[in-house]
Amino acid sequence: MIFRRLVPAALALPLLALPLLATPVFAHEPGVGANGGVRVDAGRYHAELVSDGTATVALYLSDGSDKPVAADGFKANAILVVEGKAQRFPLSPTGGNRLAGTAAVAIPKGVKGAVQITAPDGSSAQAKY
Repeated sequence: MIFRRLVPAALALPLLALPLLATPVFAHEPGVGANGGVRVDAGRYHAELVSDGTATVALYLSDGSDKPVAADGFKANAILVVEGKAQRFPLSPTGGNRLAGTAAVAIPKGVKGAVQITAPDGSSAQAKY
């Protein structure tokens, strides 16, 4: 009788833990954003980095449902790796959900690096590309 009580409990624990293991599967994978750049998760935001081979880089912010988030009051710092060297430069709001900045060198499409984003309330997030 005790065995019958333990078996269902022993099976219940793995079943209850399964959603905890599956949670990362539901996170958004990097993908193409609405502006043709790479969109990644950045805390409670999505951040789309658009670089086209010029020195100008744009970052578009959206919420978890991909609705644009006004960039007013946000600031960001980009650290992007070009030909093995880190290029650091600020990004500032330019209207709508866009922040932009200019690097010292041309930034290729598909560049690797990170952008540190600071929201108007002081919270911060990081977008990794």
